[in-house]
Amino acid sequence: MGPFYRKWKPLILIAIVLVLLLAIFVLPMKAKADATGDRTGSGQDVGEGDLADQVGHNTIAINFIWVFLGAILVFFMQAGFAFVETGFTQERNAAHVMMTNLTIFPVGVLAYFLVGFALMFGGVGPLKTLGGAPVLTSSLQVAKGWSIFGLKGFALSGTGVYDVGIFLFFLFEVVFMDTSATIVTGAMAERWKFKAFLVYGVFMSAILYPVYGHWVWGGGWLSQLGANVNLGHGFLDFAGSSVVHAVGGLCALAGIYVLGPRIGRFDKEGKPRPIPGHNVPMAIVGVMILVFGWFGFNAGSTLSGGDLRLAVIATNTLLAACAGSVFAMFYWWKKFGKPDPSMTANGMLAGLVAITAPCAFVPAWGAIVIGLIAGLVVCWGVLALERWKLDDPVGAVAVHGFCGLWGVVALGLFADGTYGAGSNGVGGAVRGLFFGDAGQFLAQIIGAVTCTVFVLGLSYLFFRLQDRIQGIRVSPQVEVDGVDIHEMGVSAYPSGTQLHLTVPYVESGKESKYTQKAAGER
Repeated sequence: MGPFYRKWKPLILIAIVLVLLLAIFVLPMKAKADATGDRTGSGQDVGEGDLADQVGHNTIAINFIWVFLGAILVFFMQAGFAFVETGFTQERNAAHVMMTNLTIFPVGVLAYFLVGFALMFGGVGPLKTLGGAPVLTSSLQVAKGWSIFGLKGFALSGTGVYDVGIFLFFLFEVVFMDTSATIVTGAMAERWKFKAFLVYGVFMSAILYPVYGHWVWGGGWLSQLGANVNLGHGFLDFAGSSVVHAVGGLCALAGIYVLGPRIGRFDKEGKPRPIPGHNVPMAIVGVMILVFGWFGFNAGSTLSGGDLRLAVIATNTLLAACAGSVFAMFYWWKKFGKPDPSMTANGMLAGLVAITAPCAFVPAWGAIVIGLIAGLVVCWGVLALERWKLDDPVGAVAVHGFCGLWGVVALGLFADGTYGAGSNGVGGAVRGLFFGDAGQFLAQIIGAVTCTVFVLGLSYLFFRLQDRIQGIRVSPQVEVDGVDIHEMGVSAYPSGTQLHLTVPYVESGKESKYTQKAAGER
């Protein structure tokens, strides 16, 4: 190579570097890179087979993702309920309340898997947005079109049940069941035996919730009031004001009636005495988590990512929550002189509960009115329970029971005829009383009354029988000491601990032991 190479060596190296840079940075741009995403995805990605089949598969896939997203959002609401209920109760019972919120989920899921899902949806028919497999088609009917409960899908087994659409549907519905079941844990907190609570968990998830749920969502007789007796579209509850919230709230009402108030909640003359929650900020954070999860609760109930009505649903959900919170705050402020944080938070939950049934069927102004009235209902409900000498530490009965019933009635008033064509097999969009359909309003009243009578009646019988057989309330001494220590064996907030550690060490070539004492305070 000689002198020529040595003379031109630097330029040759520079040229090689430039060629490498060109290969790295410039050539990929010439290879039709898609930095914006506008050109990604084409007919070549469809693959072999009929184009219509591919489009249909992708449509269902979008629905699957949407429903799965809704399910995990609703599951996260369990953390919100745990925070709300624990924050609104006393420090000495915090671990017990958290434990009931934790264990209601595994107990409820297993009971719903074994029995509840089949009773609720065994006769629901094809799930059109999730593949449409005609599998869940068996139910007990007292007459044609008047179904009482489903008969297929026990333990997710049976012919055709091992289906991706049915499994996803189970996942979505089981978290709704858990929401209803956990409502009761707050109302009956601070004096409820844990063993009795576990039995209740099976009752709620395997019997009470599924049976009423079948009547409304599983093709049962309430849903067919339109097709059978021409009452609008039959009883409607889009996402669960009655099926989830009123069932939980009314069951709680029966439970606290049988259980009795906490020691010290009412004086000898029957006047209420406040028992403040130990951590209001925790409860407020819980409410924020619930609001977040509620978007999955309501908007996810379209069961379709392609149903763009989800935008209306989500917005109505937010508007009603805010209206309920603001009204409850000002009402309490006016009546008692202070804008109580607990009632402001419960007002927000009240608005959410009330809008859950009509969220898909009402305009924005209707959502605000529904939320405002819910804020009033929850305040009146809390005060009414005190007058009746009923003790609900967290306000669950007023929030979920009373406002849940208001929500299904509100649907029968404010549904504006812009959505819901074909619901429950009835043509035409859903209209309430204010928009020309008195039949729909009557169907909603029948559903609300049925919910009240069935849930209150069966729950009262269950708790009364359980109390006689098992006993559902802890002893007065346990209640005064706090159920954490006696029922759980631990305290959520230990005021002081002593830790004795035996630690080997080496000294002068010999191994000996010493005891280290450590004390810690909360």
